[in-house]
Amino acid sequence: MTAGPGSGALDGLLVADFSRVLAGPYMTMLLGDLGATVIKVESPEGDQTRTWGPPWRDGESTYFQSANRNKKSVVLNLRDPADRELAAELARRADVLVENLLPKRMRAFGLDYETVSRTNPGVVYCSLTGFGSQPAGAELPGFDLVAQAASGLMSITGDSDGPPTKVGAAVVDVLCGLYGGFATLAALGARHRLGRGQLVEANLLSSALSALVNQAAGFTMAGSVPGRLGNAHPSVAPYEVYRAADGDVVIAAGTERQFRGLCIALGLGRLAADERFATNTARVANREELRELLGAPLASMGREQIVDLLQLAGVPATVVNDVGAAFSLAARLQLEAVWSIDGVDHVRAPFFMSETTPRPTSAAPALDSHGPEIREWLGTPHSLAGETGGPGRSGVAGTE
Repeated sequence: MTAGPGSGALDGLLVADFSRVLAGPYMTMLLGDLGATVIKVESPEGDQTRTWGPPWRDGESTYFQSANRNKKSVVLNLRDPADRELAAELARRADVLVENLLPKRMRAFGLDYETVSRTNPGVVYCSLTGFGSQPAGAELPGFDLVAQAASGLMSITGDSDGPPTKVGAAVVDVLCGLYGGFATLAALGARHRLGRGQLVEANLLSSALSALVNQAAGFTMAGSVPGRLGNAHPSVAPYEVYRAADGDVVIAAGTERQFRGLCIALGLGRLAADERFATNTARVANREELRELLGAPLASMGREQIVDLLQLAGVPATVVNDVGAAFSLAARLQLEAVWSIDGVDHVRAPFFMSETTPRPTSAAPALDSHGPEIREWLGTPHSLAGETGGPGRSGVAGTE
């Protein structure tokens, strides 16, 4: 049950994916982009996101497609003893197991880390939860919107006189998948040295708190509780959206040189020497005055004119694109943001590697599309030694 010969960084690695919705599936999809063989275990109803739409493409949810390429789907009803045996066998053979069910359910199915690691001590077991594995939070269900609200992210997003606002994409789910994947790869590296796998945990709340970076540090280090500033930055100015004659532009002058360049380009060179704006700290304190002074000339200019002028002056600036325009920009910059799979465009993995180039192997699978071959494979006795050819397998204690 491997993808065959290739040059991916994770070729030969077997991933048992018991996750659903987004954080776990996104993580395992990226592992698949890197060459791992990913077996997606689904309930008879299938991953919930199979029904999440619109939009649809050829009758299938684009949401599900966005996080499940490079996978083989098998339906296993974990309430059925025979299917539970097959699931346990998959866990016994896996290099990596990823799950985001409630802990009590994994224990009930005999698929918790303690149980799985007894028969497969080399497994790197990644558990993704909403609010951690400690008793106070272990049974709390978590969705991205709930995590955005609970973490404070919504409290700092939106206009200062408007309601708390979620980010327009499920960023906390994505971050949790990335953090979980990052730690999983580290655990695979440690397996070479330790001769055994380990439990990896990531949760939505901790992922969001980590991603608050400077906003979180302002609280933990200085006791400052941030609020909403619209598109302004709490610590840098000018760093926000400005209105042009034909739309919106973003200007991010984060250094003194960039601020001087901005002022000179707009014919406002005197502002760089004005004591109200001579330092970043002063500009933040006088943000409203600065916004008005910069906004006057900008309002009479076109967006592209502004961007061309400021980029020539070395000032970071861009028009505010919609998603379609953003992909057009990526194409102009030769960033290869799209992979074509069976004639359908998918968003490319966002990393590039000189020796082991990531590549897709297939679009997201239909429900149970690989079920017969996987069930037959799991029902055939195997020795773990050298079974997948995955990194570290042959040297892992108890797997020879």
